[in-house]
Amino acid sequence: MRQFLLAVLVSALAVPLALAQSAGYRIKAGDQLAITVLEDDTLNRQALVLPDGRISVPLAGSVRAAGNTVETVEKTIADRLASNFAVRPSVFVSVIAVDEEEETFPIFVLGQVGGPGQVEVEPGTTLLQAIALAGGLDRFAATKRIQLRRTDSSTGQERLYLFNYKAVERGGSIQSMITLREGDVIIVPERRLFE
Repeated sequence: MRQFLLAVLVSALAVPLALAQSAGYRIKAGDQLAITVLEDDTLNRQALVLPDGRISVPLAGSVRAAGNTVETVEKTIADRLASNFAVRPSVFVSVIAVDEEEETFPIFVLGQVGGPGQVEVEPGTTLLQAIALAGGLDRFAATKRIQLRRTDSSTGQERLYLFNYKAVERGGSIQSMITLREGDVIIVPERRLFE
């Protein structure tokens, strides 16, 4: 038992310092957890958080871990194990490895681009980069009237930002290099006859 707890402690030290100090860390798919039940060391194990966000724990079944804190997962496992013990078991969960894959989010590009539709982008992606990911502007694109439509999640109000690609192409200021957010919609309208 002591050897296992020592191994867990050593493993926990391998977690990045920022993560170890963050009490509010939310577990995500791909993280590796160490589970310790003091009253029954046969239940001690390491568990990978599966893509559906769950881990499997003997006698407790499938437990939702992704999106929860370590404390929440500890409580859930202890609650489920309680009927198998005379007294409520002491359960400890620690994150021993973090999935460091950067998450992506969806944005939508419509209109005169090579591949309109939903595009998965990484945090920090700009409007120009998103247009490039959507196949670039086609020959019928109204490059002076590109729109970015963004809905404010707190108010539900939609804001419209206009982007002039021609000005950027001529070396103008890139004040419109807006960093995209989840759910943003980029519309590239069709060029008018004498535009």
